[in-house]
Order: sequence, then C-alpha cells, then structure tokens
Amino acid sequence: MPVKNILITGRPGVGKTTAIKKVLSALDIRPRGFYTEEIRDGRERRGFTVKTFGGRDCVLAHTDIQGVPRVGRYGVDVTSFENTALPELEEAVGRREIIVIDEIGKMEMFSNRFKNLVLQALDGPAPVLAVISESGNGFTDGIKKRKDVKLFTLSRQARDALIPDIATLLDALTRGNL
Repeated sequence: MPVKNILITGRPGVGKTTAIKKVLSALDIRPRGFYTEEIRDGRERRGFTVKTFGGRDCVLAHTDIQGVPRVGRYGVDVTSFENTALPELEEAVGRREIIVIDEIGKMEMFSNRFKNLVLQALDGPAPVLAVISESGNGFTDGIKKRKDVKLFTLSRQARDALIPDIATLLDALTRGNL
C-alpha cells in the first residue's frame, strides 16, 4: 500500500505546528482542518487554542477551565472543540483537499466523534498531514503502524532539516505522483 498520510511526532515544544505551517507555506497549499496554538501569559503556557483553516477558533484547553476532562493542569472543552474544529473535518472527508489535523493527542481523544473523523480522513482519498502524540495509546499506536503512513519524528535540531522532506512528499501526494 502506498503512503498517503504524513504524520509528525516529537516531544512537546519541538515545533511540530511550526513545521506544518512552514510546509504549507512552502507549497502554497490551502488545506482543510485545524492547527493549535499555545495561549501564553508571559512565559507561562495557560492553554491551547484551536484554529481552523476556514477562519474559526476556540479554546481547546486552559488552566482556568474547571472540572473534567483534564490533561495535567488543563481543563479540556470538548464541546467547543467539536463545534469549532470538527465541522471543517467533516466537510473535508471524502474530498480531494489536503486535510491538516494538529493534533491527534490526549486532549482531542476525549471526542469519539473526532476519533471517527480521523479514521475516515486517513482512509479517504485526500492526503492527511497530521501531528500525532509521541506517547502512545491503542488508538494512536494503531495509526502510526498503518502501511499508508509515513512518520517523521522531529527534534529541535532536526526540525528544519526535515521540513523539505515533508514538503516534497506532500507535494508528490497532492500531484498524485505516488
């Protein structure tokens, strides 16, 4: 089975989202899906925002969100995530548009709807460029082992060196050259 899906993993803070943005910028691609950004208060990370390529955004997780579910010190707003990010994924699944998912991680895993959409996207006709949690669970480990997946592991030292490789592969996938 040929590669159709590109996954990026690595420790927190190595620049996985930065790598995705640089790849998309280098290829001048307009994908569907979403990416995450940190919410900072000075030097302190307070949470994460989800931003769709269609222009919507929401708080995914924040230290001020009380109750469950939680990942570490962050409360996760599953409803906001599902209402903001998932409609764009639902529209993209089944089309030939590149799908970006940043990220397939612990916070997003609280949504069964998200997990189903990830599998549909990976199985669909369009290439997927996604960040996936380095620490595994049954769901993410299964995705990493798929035969149609190429996994890139980033480090601070190797991030910029791997961006051209990721861009070249994604460009070939979008042109149907693989």
